[in-house]
Amino acid sequence: MAFKSLHSLKLIVLIFIPLTLFAQQSGKAVHMEKATFGGGCFWCVEAIYERLPGVQSVLSGYAGGTKPNPTYEDVCTGKTGHAEVAQITFDPTKITYEQLLETFWKAHDPTTLNRQGADVGTQYRSVVFYHDEKQKAAAERSKVEAQTSFDQPIVTEIQPLKEFFPAENYHQDYYRNHANAPYCTFIIKPKLKKLKLE
Repeated sequence: MAFKSLHSLKLIVLIFIPLTLFAQQSGKAVHMEKATFGGGCFWCVEAIYERLPGVQSVLSGYAGGTKPNPTYEDVCTGKTGHAEVAQITFDPTKITYEQLLETFWKAHDPTTLNRQGADVGTQYRSVVFYHDEKQKAAAERSKVEAQTSFDQPIVTEIQPLKEFFPAENYHQDYYRNHANAPYCTFIIKPKLKKLKLE
């Protein structure tokens, strides 16, 4: 009788433990990470990163300034110190921070100070806002590597992210919602085609 009970117990253990481990693994939450980049108008940056596999979401917003909760109108004055940025939430098991940086250098001109095309002002500056020291080191390495692709010096700032303020709702998913608007047609769409994202 004792043998049968022990045998039954072993069977239960042999079946139950693997099932429990499987349930834990399949239900395990993936640790998402964030990256915050400014490369001109945030509509462009958002549209590019939304199309990359491994990116969960992209939020347009403002960072690097002095005024709390700035509005778009505040930032457009150039007096708040904020840059238009996109905050990217990504799965590091599917796309790395280094790969996001590679796209960053290709997606805009990091050699023009406070300017991307016709968009002029400090709010359009090229900037990487790092979330931790690991990102800072990666951004600095990536900047050195990217310089070999440009004749002019890269002027991109690399700064710690102190605070991020989401932009107004009408700025979110701008390209998806206004693909036929002139800015999207003449500025964003060619960028996406150049990067082979559309």
